[in-house]
Amino acid sequence: MGLFSFLKNAGSALIGGGKKDAPKPEAPTTGGTDALKQLENAQLAMRLTNHVAGLGLKVENLNVEVDDDKATVFGTVETQSDKEKVILAVGNVAGIATVDDRLSVVAPPEPEADFYEVKRGDTLSAISKKYYGSYNKYMVIFEANKPMLSDPDKIYPGQTLRIPKIA
Repeated sequence: MGLFSFLKNAGSALIGGGKKDAPKPEAPTTGGTDALKQLENAQLAMRLTNHVAGLGLKVENLNVEVDDDKATVFGTVETQSDKEKVILAVGNVAGIATVDDRLSVVAPPEPEADFYEVKRGDTLSAISKKYYGSYNKYMVIFEANKPMLSDPDKIYPGQTLRIPKIA
């Protein structure tokens, strides 16, 4: 799929408050600010890896690398849907502006879903109407975004949602 953009300051904060609020590690005695930046990136990569696993998203050989506000995700997933959920799980985290998708899909290809950035005042029903022509298909969107969404009424501006293609 490639490179995906997200709102850097929107999204859930991971343990320690996310990248922008994370406690700063002690500065190394050698290497200066470059070594400190590498340490911060490695810590965020570890938190992102744990976040994906904590959501129950199954990725074989999951590896996340972080370079400032860009996360690169490697590994193998079963379906296109799983791939898109991993991208959203990583991208909907405060401090991440782009996700470089390097995931491989095992199953036969399925249509790629659309991604939609939630605007102020949006509801899943309204988004459903826009994409499917019916307010009543909001549960399709909700189900497509589990486990990142725990309740159909809990979406926020700046969040990116997966909108699957339906027949």
